[in-house]
Amino acid sequence: MAIRLLVVLAVMLLIHLLPTIPRYRRHGWFHQWTDQHADSDGAAFVAWTLLPPLIVCGVISILLWQAPMMHVLWGVFAGGVLAYSLGPRDLDQDIKAVLQAEDPDKQEKLAQRLRATDDHDRLPFTAPCLVHATVWAGLQRRFAVIFWFLLLGPVGALGYRLVRLLLVDGTNSVSTVEDGSDDPDDLAIPPARGRAAARRLGEMLDWPAAHLMVLAMALVSDFDAVVRAWRNWHSDARNVARHFDPGFLSAVARAGVNADLEAGDADTRDTSDVLAELADARRLLHRVMMVWLTIAALVVLGGWFV
Repeated sequence: MAIRLLVVLAVMLLIHLLPTIPRYRRHGWFHQWTDQHADSDGAAFVAWTLLPPLIVCGVISILLWQAPMMHVLWGVFAGGVLAYSLGPRDLDQDIKAVLQAEDPDKQEKLAQRLRATDDHDRLPFTAPCLVHATVWAGLQRRFAVIFWFLLLGPVGALGYRLVRLLLVDGTNSVSTVEDGSDDPDDLAIPPARGRAAARRLGEMLDWPAAHLMVLAMALVSDFDAVVRAWRNWHSDARNVARHFDPGFLSAVARAGVNADLEAGDADTRDTSDVLAELADARRLLHRVMMVWLTIAALVVLGGWFV
């Protein structure tokens, strides 16, 4: 756990110092791999596409970890897998671009990069929609990847990213190759079969990380507002039967951001101010990350003294 936490810190620092790293992530090989299993269906499609690369990753990880004096190489390998699995775009850079754009039309266009990977409709340029998109992007680009990395190592991080790639639809991509952010191969539409199974698996992988994000939001934002939003979402009859659906995260984040603005966290208390809500959502995610890293560090320290 200690080495995994150090790897997370190192990768986060490296991406912060070198913001161009996300430009070099390439997923075209995986889309070509999924095309070879287009005849499979449902769970079989998901299994055949995920297991081979994860087995290879797991074997390399075990060999490096078990070999004498090879823990440093394991850390380098794990860091490379984690850096590859994050994203695929950098969330802070996407939010920064929206906040710094002076033209409203440009702001709305750049905001489309915040959409979840399996959305198809254009993202409305409103405060609730941007908070929803931002927190979901934070979950799928960063928090869920780190959660599964801390839990299962490189296999966990890579497995989560590959599941998300199974849901990528070329019609959804709004970031074009002209800004150097995406590989042309990434814009190909993957096989349609098995997408339902992949979506269910993705929800199951998101669910524990989303709950930990809610817990952190309660600690760094208005506790009562966060807990009330979480309870209201689960008390809604439409959500009772939605097992492992992390949809509560959007409601909780919106409540936390509104409470922060109303408490004077920004220059305005207007909860309909799109840019103010977006900026506060970014601050909220930064605080959540600090809580996560602090708790992980306490777990490591506790393990040393037990």
